[in-house]
This record gives sequence, structure tokens and C-alpha cells, in this order.
Amino acid sequence: MKKRINKVFFYVALFAIAAIWFTPILTIILTSLKSQADFFSGSTLFQLPTKIHWENFVEAVKVGNLFTYMRNGLIVSFIKVPLGILVEALAAFAITRLSVKYKTAIFIYFLFGMMLPMQISLVPINIMFKHLQLHNTYLGLCYAYIAFGTGFGILVLRGFFNAIPREIDEAAKIDGCNKFQLLTKIILPISKPAIATLFIIDFLGTWNEFLLASVIINKTNLKTVPTGLMSFIGEYTINYGVMSAGVLISIIPVLLVFLFFQRYFVEGLSGAVKQ
Repeated sequence: MKKRINKVFFYVALFAIAAIWFTPILTIILTSLKSQADFFSGSTLFQLPTKIHWENFVEAVKVGNLFTYMRNGLIVSFIKVPLGILVEALAAFAITRLSVKYKTAIFIYFLFGMMLPMQISLVPINIMFKHLQLHNTYLGLCYAYIAFGTGFGILVLRGFFNAIPREIDEAAKIDGCNKFQLLTKIILPISKPAIATLFIIDFLGTWNEFLLASVIINKTNLKTVPTGLMSFIGEYTINYGVMSAGVLISIIPVLLVFLFFQRYFVEGLSGAVKQ
């Protein structure tokens, strides 16, 4: 009887947590179906609109240029994420598999990059990019993203690479593999879960990043989704319905990436903490 009560309590707690987690999503869905007048009618956020306004989604795409912002976000994400993972994999391989002096010190140096708040670097980045003419370029945005994401990527891949037995290195050496072949043909294929995990996290972070994108990109036709959605905010009013519709449309690429790589996600995170 006691076990049954504990089980019921456990599932009730899970349901309550799930309800709390799902509340913001439900709010956005309901908001995207309301007109601007519905927000001044005294109805609550969870109240269904008297008429469903599907035209909010059409307006978000046509008037709000949402597809342009999504295209820009995809370009930046699919440049930054693979290139960043490549840099992180090379650094993690050097730390874990090559005869490099002061490996621990180098690793700690990369970790210090994770402790640096992005806000304090905005002014130096702005000045440097102005001299290098990297403002309003995908290259400048990807460069900044890679620099800030390297520390976490090396942390994940280093832990996963350390979990790979060293006997594999010796066997590969006997078979005639050099260091580059060891990385590309053995280490990276074994590390697919960690790479997939990084891809999901990096893609999500790059897709949703606002601060650097708002500083580096000023041209409307080059803006990514987070900065582009700000165009729905007027000087005196905010079109909440259209903005919420735009948010729902913009999460589709992230959901697709997560669904594609989800089977590697948990395994990759568990391998990252192994030493």
C-alpha cells in the first residue's frame, strides 16, 4: 500500500512539473491565435479567443519577413556549428591524444573563456569589428559565436575522448594510421553521440542568440530570428499575436534538429563527464 501511495505521489508530482513547464508554451499558442483587440477585452491569457485568427501566422511570414530571418539564422547556424565543432574536436584531440606540454593548463585556459561574461566584451568586439569591417557580415557573427562556444565544446569532447581506451590508439598505430587518420577514422566516428549533443546545443544557442547578433548585425535583410522578431514591436504598441505566431514558426528548425539527433543526446552528455 505504501509503495502504491508513493507511486501515485510520484506521478502527481511529475504531472505538476510538466504542467508548470508547459504553461509558457500553452500561453504562446493561445496568444498566437488572438487578435490585437482580444488583449484589451479583459480576457485572461488562458482564455480561448472568440475567433481564431490564423492570419497572424500569414502576417508574421509576409509582413514580418520571418522566412528571411529564418534563412539568415540557418546560414549562420550551419556555418558556425560544424566549423565550431571542428575547431573544438581538433583542440580536444590535441589535449587528450597528442604529446603536448601543459595539457591541463591549456584546458583550464579554455575553461576561463566560459567564465567571461559576454556583456563585458561587447565594446571591444564592436571596436575591433569596425576596424576589420566585419559588421553586418556572417563571417563576423560566426567568428564571435565560435570564440564564445569553444570552451564548452572542448569540455564535452575532452571528456568523451578520454573515455575512449588508449589501446585503440596502439592498434591503429600498428595498422599504419597516423594521427590525422586516428582522429578522422576512429576517434570522431566513436564520438558521434558527443558530436550530436554538441550539434543540438550549439544549434539551439546560435539560433536563439540575441545580444551579439543585435550588436554585429544592423541591416534588416541580414538579421537572424531573435533580432528580426523585434520588428514586431512598434514605438507605442506590440502586436503580441503576430509575434507569438512568429515564435511558434521559428522553433520548427530547432525541433527538427533535436528530433534528428535526440537518440545520441543522453549518451553524449553522459560521456562528457567521464575522465
